[in-house]
Amino acid sequence: MEEVVRSGQWSWVGPHEQAFCEEFARFIGARHAMCLANGTVTIQCALQGVGVQPGDEVIVPGLTWTSTAHAPLDVGADVILVDIDPETWCIDPAAVEAAVTKKTKAIVPVHLYGCMSDMDALCDIARRHGLKIVEDVAHQHGSRWRDRGAGAIGDAGSYSFQQSKVLTSGEGGAVTTNDDAVRDTVFALKHAGWTPPPDMQPARIYGRNYRMTEMQCVLLRGGLTRLKEQTEIRDANAQRFAAGLARIGGPLRAARRDPRVTRQAYYGMTLHFDPAQADGVSRGDYLAALAAEGMPMSGTYEPVYRHPLLNLYHATSPLPYRVGGTTQDYVSLRLPVTERVANETGVVLMHFHLLSEPEYIDQLITAVDKVNGALAEVRQTAQ
Repeated sequence: MEEVVRSGQWSWVGPHEQAFCEEFARFIGARHAMCLANGTVTIQCALQGVGVQPGDEVIVPGLTWTSTAHAPLDVGADVILVDIDPETWCIDPAAVEAAVTKKTKAIVPVHLYGCMSDMDALCDIARRHGLKIVEDVAHQHGSRWRDRGAGAIGDAGSYSFQQSKVLTSGEGGAVTTNDDAVRDTVFALKHAGWTPPPDMQPARIYGRNYRMTEMQCVLLRGGLTRLKEQTEIRDANAQRFAAGLARIGGPLRAARRDPRVTRQAYYGMTLHFDPAQADGVSRGDYLAALAAEGMPMSGTYEPVYRHPLLNLYHATSPLPYRVGGTTQDYVSLRLPVTERVANETGVVLMHFHLLSEPEYIDQLITAVDKVNGALAEVRQTAQ
């Protein structure tokens, strides 16, 4: 880091950025990786890189961070929100199939928290309908599906390196792809209209400035050297915690692992709360009781169309300026699985808890067991 600061080369595709892009592409299993300013513009540029234009429809899951919907809206596309799989909380392939129209151009599957989307089903849908896939991999740096890296299965992958992520530079992101043409377009979009190294010539497109700094790339190179080992530790601890929950029983369980997932990374561990086994205790009161035992866990994101940070009809949104009736009616939209998970059953254990000693995981299991044995007391206290 000191060498970078003293060199004066703080941006403009420096040696650390080029080195990280090569190392990250190799880690993911993609031909190309490019560093961008954050994990929102990565989705924007990836969508434009695969050919999404204003007026096209992009299918997005109803449960994700708001940026997954922001990005296609910001490039002029219409976002079609669909429901999620009840086990993984990732986009439901059947809902995707039902949402495809003549205007559909792309699908954005989000590999959410601690589960991957069903890439077999989604790739089949994309192939039959001539659609593009941009994987949102902000939560899954290093996950693999049938031993193919998340972000290298579809036409492009989008990553976030924001401060809460397992690989972080405070802010930042990356796009991966196996397609040279997608690489060329994304690079020009993020780098003020230039072609990639070594030529670095004007690409003659409408470029922007979404560059990352050399200092950020130094942080990412250091983090990447530890990521494989940390992923293994998190996965071992997640499996230990899942086994412990199964052993003690009660209203909390881990999401079932799809056998096609050959390596699972974790932004958070996907957990299911079953109200029918909670003796009248709500999810909120159950989580409050766990927090009192020193075990902070949370619910999920809000449904995108209900999120307080995303007023889709505010004057700053592109929607008020669209032709009426051409976009999805988000006000009256109801996605039942998404809303049940967000409001009643979804629980997340963040990744930093999984980067611990096995004894700590056993303490978490003990805390859950204690709360499970005192549900009547929790219910009475909540009343």
